[in-house]
Amino acid sequence: MKSLYNLFVHVMIFGMKVFSLFNSKTKKGIRGRKLSVSIVKDKLQGEKVIWMHAASLGEYEQGLPVLEKLKEQFPEHKTLVTFFSPSGYENIRKRKQVADAVCYLPFDRKKDIKAFVSVFEADIFFTVKYDYWYNLLEALKNRGTKIFVISALFYEHQIFFESYGKWFAKQLKQNIDWFFHQTIKSLALAKKIGLINSSVSGDTRFDRVKQFLDRDNHLEFIEEFKNGQKLIVFGSSWQAEEDIAQVVAKKLPEIKIVIAPHDLQRVPHLQKLFPNACLYSSLSNSQTLDFTNCQTIIIDSIGKLSKLYSYADLAVVGGGFHSAGLHNILEAAVYGVPVVFGNQYRKNPEADALIDANGGKCFDDFVAASAFITEVIQKDIQSEGEEKSFLKQMSENAYNFVNSQPNATEIILKKITS
Repeated sequence: MKSLYNLFVHVMIFGMKVFSLFNSKTKKGIRGRKLSVSIVKDKLQGEKVIWMHAASLGEYEQGLPVLEKLKEQFPEHKTLVTFFSPSGYENIRKRKQVADAVCYLPFDRKKDIKAFVSVFEADIFFTVKYDYWYNLLEALKNRGTKIFVISALFYEHQIFFESYGKWFAKQLKQNIDWFFHQTIKSLALAKKIGLINSSVSGDTRFDRVKQFLDRDNHLEFIEEFKNGQKLIVFGSSWQAEEDIAQVVAKKLPEIKIVIAPHDLQRVPHLQKLFPNACLYSSLSNSQTLDFTNCQTIIIDSIGKLSKLYSYADLAVVGGGFHSAGLHNILEAAVYGVPVVFGNQYRKNPEADALIDANGGKCFDDFVAASAFITEVIQKDIQSEGEEKSFLKQMSENAYNFVNSQPNATEIILKKITS
């Protein structure tokens, strides 16, 4: 099975190289990996290192509270963050860095992994959620590294639960010291395949978004744009969420809308859909700000979405209407903002939990979602100054749901450092 796994890795690399001829993101990932060893040699040569691996941006945000606390516990160690996905790496490298080195994880070929891990001494390694690379885990275990999985999430139909998946489960059992699970169900599934070094800690994303409440969430122009009116933020939008925005904009001309697309390449498309919309980047060049005839702002820069949610009365979060996967709904819910999303979110147990708490709603299609949003906003406007509206009750529920969650980071740190 090991030889088949290594064959799979080589086939994957070949496929990505071919795909990179037509896809700019994949091309960045291929080119970026050529620099990984030189980056760690420059920043971490011979150092003791705490290493976090995240598949992409969402997993990075999930793991960040743990990395920050480990830095405090071990100030003499250097820190490394690696990514598999270009969308994660390209986003984070433009920010102020929490880690001493940030780079792509090399492809999981033995020679590439050996060249990478031999540069420094990894004392602690943790991967977030479920990004497992077996040659990497074996190499780290052989070097005496303590290996953890935080916010682990097992679900039916993963390869470990198939008849041919025993080898993969065995590798995890041999190489990983402890699994910190998001849910009781994930823990039960892990123990079913012999991964008994496990416990439920909860989801570190709750810890991450709770930090947002203590920071300055001010964004230029948004308060003036809102001007006391209802504001819906469409976060990480794809086509379905933008269809909802079109319907809602027509049916509720008195409200304000902000759209932050998942990919900035969607901005020209959004400008066609909303020809009278303001581009956020152009507002700073305006001599005078007059939003009287501007119902919609299109966000054409990254890094603003989590602050935008603090202004919202309702949020529509993208990714749930197709197989791309639901984006982070907790970034909105932490502010007490009700969240609407599509129903394709198998890997997001927090979505079910938020629905159960009546702080969020999911829908099969954009038509049903549009109708719900229109109704609750209209009723909320009509009930101003009277009894608590359904929307306001959802707001309270969303806030209470997030802020009542246990401190997963604290639980994880206690075990890692014991």
